[in-house]
Amino acid sequence: MEWKYNDILVDELPEGCEGFVYLITNLTNDKKYIGKKLARFKKTKPPLKGKKNKRRSTIESDWRDYWGSSDRLNEDVALLGPLNFTREILYYCTSRSELSYLEAREQFDRKVLETDEYYNGIINVRVGGSKALIESLQKQTAHKVGGPV
Repeated sequence: MEWKYNDILVDELPEGCEGFVYLITNLTNDKKYIGKKLARFKKTKPPLKGKKNKRRSTIESDWRDYWGSSDRLNEDVALLGPLNFTREILYYCTSRSELSYLEAREQFDRKVLETDEYYNGIINVRVGGSKALIESLQKQTAHKVGGPV
C-alpha cells in the first residue's frame, strides 16, 4: 500500500524533508494509528586506515515499507493484508523537533490514549521550544489553512 498526501500518491519525499507525521487507518474496523517517520537514517562507518574521524553519511530510511511501531497494528497488517489499510501523510517536517512536536500534538488532539479507536498505546515526546520550531510551525499552519503545499 502506497503513502498518500492530500490524496496524491507519494513516490518521493520533498527536498529538505526530515520526516513526516502520518495516519494509518484499518479499513475493516476504522481503527487508526498516528506516528512519525524519519526520511533518512544516519550511517557511521569506522575511520579509514590511518585516520581518526568516523565516516558519516545518510541513507534513505525504510519509509516506503513502514507500518509503524505498534505491535497490534503490525499484527493486523500481517493478518488482514496491506490492502485493508490506508497510509496518509499529514505533515512533512523540516526538523526533528517539528516532527516530534506535530506527532505529539496530533496524538493529544485526537486523544489517542483515551479511546479504543487508536492502536497508539504510548505518547513519548521530548521537544524543546526554539525560534526555528516556532517558524516551521507557523509555516505548517499556513499550509493547512490553504497556503502553498
